[in-house]
Amino acid sequence: MFRSLSLFIGGRFSRAKQRNKMVSFISLSSTIGIAVGVAVIIIGLSAMNGFERELQNRVLSVIPHGEFEGVKGPINDWQTLMTQATKSPQVVAAAPYVKFTALAEKGTQLKAIEVRGVDPQRERAVSRLSEYVTDEAWAQFAPGQQQVILGKGVADQLGVGVGDYLTLMIPASDGSARVQAPRRVRVQVSGLLALNGQIDHSLALLPLQDAQQYARIGDAVSGVAIKVTDVLNASRIVRDVGQTLNEYVYLRSWQQKFGFLYRDIQMVRTIMYLVMVLVIGVASFNIVSTLMMAVKDRAAEIAILRTMGASDGLVKRIFVWQGVFSGVLGSIVGSILGVLVAFNLTTLIKGLESLIGHHFLSGDIYFVDFLPSQVQSGDVLLVSGTAIVLSLLATWYPAKRASKLNPASVLSSK
Repeated sequence: MFRSLSLFIGGRFSRAKQRNKMVSFISLSSTIGIAVGVAVIIIGLSAMNGFERELQNRVLSVIPHGEFEGVKGPINDWQTLMTQATKSPQVVAAAPYVKFTALAEKGTQLKAIEVRGVDPQRERAVSRLSEYVTDEAWAQFAPGQQQVILGKGVADQLGVGVGDYLTLMIPASDGSARVQAPRRVRVQVSGLLALNGQIDHSLALLPLQDAQQYARIGDAVSGVAIKVTDVLNASRIVRDVGQTLNEYVYLRSWQQKFGFLYRDIQMVRTIMYLVMVLVIGVASFNIVSTLMMAVKDRAAEIAILRTMGASDGLVKRIFVWQGVFSGVLGSIVGSILGVLVAFNLTTLIKGLESLIGHHFLSGDIYFVDFLPSQVQSGDVLLVSGTAIVLSLLATWYPAKRASKLNPASVLSSK
């Protein structure tokens, strides 16, 4: 069976015991360095993939992709505005909302929150809020019953649970400069919104009619929220749709409030790719040292091969294969280790948090309170392929030096 002679000899050189122990040590350290570098980069990229997944599936699924909010006050003819907005093929659905700021009070505990009045049926079309509400509270969410769905972070800070009552203090204004006492509304917590992130610590939901009554705006609404087909181009879609509306409105998209999260994730991902090249490149430089010492250690064998008729190309390929073996071995070991850790990263970090008693990601600061992870085969192939390619490039100079050895001078010195 045909077999490459350079591959066969390179494999024998790699497996054979080195006469110089330093060569064996440097060879092992280069393989370990590549393996660690590959594993760390795979874990880092998987964490970035996890953050992007949670941003899209958790945050962007519950916040409006775009909003049209009245400039001159509440919008009275919001039904017409919804009809005009949904005429665009890039708008999936629309829903009205009432929004105002209030102060939640329970005993001596106070918390400033954003209150959002929604129509449960229409809201299902533009967001997945109902999937994160506990105890079937969404199905029983109806006006006239003094209900409120509270973010879990807000509930924990106020010390309330499902069935407890609290007071909402709503700012009052009659258009004059005089300071008025806030209106106080007593409501019962009918459910908790558990997103495990920043939104939990600032949001409360009311039925649309109740929010209209508390805000004293009659049948008007603060604005209309929409869901678009291309979430990453939401700003452009909102702007295009806004130009077709008869109402004078403010144009807002999720990118104005949460766009920095997506940009930060992409920036860190780019940095990770740069770090990947640098870390694996540094580890690959050890291959240069390994092969340079291996060339000196195997000088006699090379000289014998040359006297038997081995060409310069054959000698080069022998040491190229020897270097590639180190790169491939380190790449395979690092990929397996990185994938195993990345698949269990969330569990490992939670275990570490329990062990040291410290929470790394706080839900009131970050949009998630855990470290997500998602392994993508493309990232694994890219990182391991980069390691092999850099290992291959690192073999060029030592292989060239090996092909230039003079057999006569080497054998005469033995």
